[in-house]
Amino acid sequence: MSHHPRKRFGQNFLIDNHLIAAIIHVINPISSDRLVEIGPGMGALTKPLVKILDHLDVVEIDRDIVQWLHAEFPARKLTIHAADALRFNFAQLGAGLRIIGNLPYNISTPLLFHLSQYSTSVIDMHFMLQQEVVDRMVAGPSTSDYGRLSVMLQNQFEMEKLLAVPAESFMPVPKVQSAIVRMIPRATPIVPAAEHPLFTKLVTAAFAQRRKTLRNTLKNYLVLADFAALKLDSSARAENLSVSDYAAVTRYLNTDTA
Repeated sequence: MSHHPRKRFGQNFLIDNHLIAAIIHVINPISSDRLVEIGPGMGALTKPLVKILDHLDVVEIDRDIVQWLHAEFPARKLTIHAADALRFNFAQLGAGLRIIGNLPYNISTPLLFHLSQYSTSVIDMHFMLQQEVVDRMVAGPSTSDYGRLSVMLQNQFEMEKLLAVPAESFMPVPKVQSAIVRMIPRATPIVPAAEHPLFTKLVTAAFAQRRKTLRNTLKNYLVLADFAALKLDSSARAENLSVSDYAAVTRYLNTDTA
């Protein structure tokens, strides 16, 4: 099948066979895995996975590709969910999922937040993303890459950057470099689920104006006496606080209002 990559879907198809083999190696699938691929495209990863797995689920939004997948793979080996991954309910596939994908760069951040809702159903996730996004995901405090995405995802996942992916590995060639990241859900999130709404508001407020000090960005939440009680420097900035620090502030505020 000849398919012209569609810009509105952020399609860049993987064509480097050596890299494909390396990705399969780091995922290390076994036949009984309940594996889900987001955006299979022209099957660069789908084809080797189908040879290994008893069965594979894929989520694909492009109707032309869906039609091609139906023709290319037997239904006993591949279940095709013709859907937008941003709106797809991954919980319907059950528990013990392993999710992979070459995620469209234009929706990568909202898609990561969407997928984080299903962390209790997931064993691990391996994604190819823009390198800049992966660097932000795994960044530590007091670095330029550390931000809201870092804090929110690190609350729920252990993450590791695995492979660098040159732009030439794709067709068409994107203007950015890519990387593979592994995400493993924490057995227990750092911030309990009941406190997550406040945690989200707090982190969003702190990073909304990241060059301002915390006493300014969190003025609706903390006064100077609160910073002292928490042993936090009110003149610090959002990127200076660890995930555990944000968790401590959230717990303090919840206790104060209980």
